[in-house]
Amino acid sequence: MSCESASHQEAEARNRALWDEIAPVHLRAYKEVALLREGSEVLDEIELREVGDVRGKSLLHLQCHIGSDSLAWVRHGAEVTGVDFSAESIACAETLKNDLGLPAQFVHANVYDALSVIDERFDVVYTSKGVLCWLRDLDEWARIIARFLKPGGFFYLMESHPILAALEESSPGKLSFLHRYFHRDAPSVWDDAEGDYADPDYIPEHPSYEWDWTVSDIVNALIQAGLTLEFVHEYEKLFFRFFPSMTSEDGRWFRLPGHEGRLPLLLTLRARKPT
Repeated sequence: MSCESASHQEAEARNRALWDEIAPVHLRAYKEVALLREGSEVLDEIELREVGDVRGKSLLHLQCHIGSDSLAWVRHGAEVTGVDFSAESIACAETLKNDLGLPAQFVHANVYDALSVIDERFDVVYTSKGVLCWLRDLDEWARIIARFLKPGGFFYLMESHPILAALEESSPGKLSFLHRYFHRDAPSVWDDAEGDYADPDYIPEHPSYEWDWTVSDIVNALIQAGLTLEFVHEYEKLFFRFFPSMTSEDGRWFRLPGHEGRLPLLLTLRARKPT
């Protein structure tokens, strides 16, 4: 990991190249894709409970990647529009949509440009699982979310807990604070020759440029955008193996043995636009 003086636009362009590269890998490797194809549930019980009934509701999925979660919400009755800045991700989402015969709209656009290509307003704006680190401006992101919401509509986020970005596992079960927790303008550059999180045998050619955001950064951005916070929840499970010693019973959700009750792994929140 290092820091570079690349502009935000350059960092985004390089991240787009990364996601264009790995989208086809994820279409093959994601367990969620296999679950969709076999007709099984993709969404976790936390999301289903906290988002609630979406039948007949319009739902905008920001940073939808290959659309697996988007299409899962379609199966729960939502009218879904997915947005992603990676053209290959959108192409994979379209492939998956057509294979499954599910109605959804997928739009190739950067989050920060989405208002210029989508006129609709939505009952729900949703984003989840590894999205915030790719955002260069959280205040503008929150303002865009607020503008996309209908009055009375809500935004829902499920994300890895921000404290994890500051930690590394120095030996099995032993965690050390090796990185910053607080945000800085320059992204961190990750260019280690490590396998992809979905397919450990695949080593991406492109590095990633990532921004860290604190819990207060997230909450305050949404409040300043005019949304009313309804809840913030923390959980002791995570949607991928962040630390090597994490264990999983189903291969999808992971826990950290020996740290029960000590460390939050997952953050969820819901914020509503006033009527």
